[in-house]
Amino acid sequence: MSHRLSALLAAAIVAVIAQPAAAAEDAALKAAVAGPQRGEAHVARDAARHPYETLSFWGLAPKQTVIEISPGSGYWTEILAPYAKVTGGTYVAAVADTANPKLSEAARKGRANFEAKYADEAKFGKITYVGFGPVSGPLGAPGSADMVITARNIHNWLWQEGMLDKAFKDFAAVLKPGGVLAVEEHRADPRPQAGDARDGYVATSTVVAAAEKAGFKLAGQSEINANPKDTKDHPFGVWTLPPSRNTAPNGKPADPAFDRTKYDAIGESDRMTLKFVKQ
Repeated sequence: MSHRLSALLAAAIVAVIAQPAAAAEDAALKAAVAGPQRGEAHVARDAARHPYETLSFWGLAPKQTVIEISPGSGYWTEILAPYAKVTGGTYVAAVADTANPKLSEAARKGRANFEAKYADEAKFGKITYVGFGPVSGPLGAPGSADMVITARNIHNWLWQEGMLDKAFKDFAAVLKPGGVLAVEEHRADPRPQAGDARDGYVATSTVVAAAEKAGFKLAGQSEINANPKDTKDHPFGVWTLPPSRNTAPNGKPADPAFDRTKYDAIGESDRMTLKFVKQ
């Protein structure tokens, strides 16, 4: 072999070694996403929410303690809880804070219904619950969590005085150094955020600023959940789109004459998917 060919071969080997190895597929996560424990309505949203790709981007791994903030109907719960069960991890649902004397009866009932829905430990393992809200205490012992996930919640906190800062401080306190804050949120960009985001669309810069103020560093952004068809100018805000599909302002009776055709064609919102790391 000539000296030139040897040099080229050596350079090629060095180049291959220098490349980061592709992340190995997580068979347990794929099984959780495909599992029979998931509700049909949640599975139907996978094409818009890309659960395997999103959780992989955030760095979900076996044996982690993962806290999900305000899990709603349990879209992520039905994946994260079984995954924790089979991989030796812990799934924590941060739900309505029943210690808050001002908590509404609807919120109390919602938490009770959620706990009942996911009480089957054979399916979901043992879920840990913690209160989260404007006056709630810590999400857990300081530095005890590997990941905190908040999906489509941040716009709500912008309407409550001091809640955005409190939430991010709570996340920073419970995460280990190097722990991940995983964010999915309706994205206002490229247009400016409208005031305190009452239409549900938040500027990426708003999220980044809040995270950095609490001691996080932006470690990655993904277009996994982007939707270029979303014009972000809908009559009832983001809730005009699926899955809410509002035909009237929140709290008002549905309008049977409202033409949903173009909004259903858009699909779910354009969403930022961000990964922050605690410094």
